[in-house]
Amino acid sequence: MKRFFNKKSGKTPALPSEVLLVRVDERTKKLARRLEPGEVAVIDHADLDRVAAESLVAKEPAAVLNAAKSTTGRYPNLGPSILLEAGIPLIDDLGPDIMTLHEGQAITIKDDSVYLDDQLIAQGTRQTEETNELAMQEARDGMSTQIEAFAANTMEYLARERDLLLNSVGIPDVKTKFAGRHMLVVVRGYHYREDLNLLRAYIRDYRPVLVGVDGGADAILEAGFKPDMIVGDMDSVSDRALTCGAEIVVHAYRDGRAPGIDRVERVGVEHVVFPATGTSEDAAMLLGDAKGASLIVTLGTHTTLVEFLDKGRSGMASTFFTRLVVGPKLVDAKGVSRIYRTRISSFQLFMLSAAGLLALFVALAMTPAGYAFLQILAVYFTDFIDLIRSWVGLAPSAPVS
Repeated sequence: MKRFFNKKSGKTPALPSEVLLVRVDERTKKLARRLEPGEVAVIDHADLDRVAAESLVAKEPAAVLNAAKSTTGRYPNLGPSILLEAGIPLIDDLGPDIMTLHEGQAITIKDDSVYLDDQLIAQGTRQTEETNELAMQEARDGMSTQIEAFAANTMEYLARERDLLLNSVGIPDVKTKFAGRHMLVVVRGYHYREDLNLLRAYIRDYRPVLVGVDGGADAILEAGFKPDMIVGDMDSVSDRALTCGAEIVVHAYRDGRAPGIDRVERVGVEHVVFPATGTSEDAAMLLGDAKGASLIVTLGTHTTLVEFLDKGRSGMASTFFTRLVVGPKLVDAKGVSRIYRTRISSFQLFMLSAAGLLALFVALAMTPAGYAFLQILAVYFTDFIDLIRSWVGLAPSAPVS
């Protein structure tokens, strides 16, 4: 199929004129798995976030059609600008009618309208660099409201989860051993591939407990490692990861509801349930801290207010308090990659010394003087062996020729 992906040209991305096939899903990350280059992504994603946009860009779609507003003004989300910079046309606020399209149907796009067999299906707003910048400015002006809401959520979260945060009440029993070991929490977030690649030497030398948060488990497998544990609601992790032998911890709501239970039972893997308010990455860190991990390294997690809001959950206060609780042990992957230097093991030193001695003996054996010296050493060595053998009552060894 023809590829429509173009790098930023400084102009509004051009709409394709061909009839195109659509992929439809309300969940952007699920759609991205099926999307093929040159197809049209049809989503329903208000405040399109950075991770979702990057997953779409990686699949090189011809265009992205959003039933919702890609930027509602709640906060300055980065998704629309990422699509536009990649040269991918974006039409949003198309309304629920666009979601009535079926997977694999052929459509045409004209200006800000979508047609199926010359019939108008939906009409929205074509995003440009100018309209996106205006929306970003309005969203930045309204950030004070989000900060106030964040503070209110923080107090509510503390009231609900005080026992869990302060006394580890509700932490499940797990088989994985954390005590005294480093723990690496992998979330499929910002720059996770690059950061994971930078930590290869650290993982090889320290052998930390590898914990994948949902799709983070697949990121660990893709990097050539095997996760020790998978924590999450299991909505974005593959069956391959679920059956790789890692311990499964299903993150549930505080009232006990766990949407991921059906998934793991269908796959047929053992699991434990961890009811907790907040995000799965927070649950993973609290679990490792309670079980005695000596250091918690986070990769792809969320650290700023915009990143919290980008995640799309009002309960991001959990991340704030979780970092207060595990703070003394917490290190970001970028920090580890900058200060870590590969350790040389005793075995590596031994092998290096042995190789050096072998090279020395070979060099001596290649010269007459060296060869004579080695013969003398052989005689002395044989005499020493005979002395030892005489002490234990054995016959002397054969003479060296």
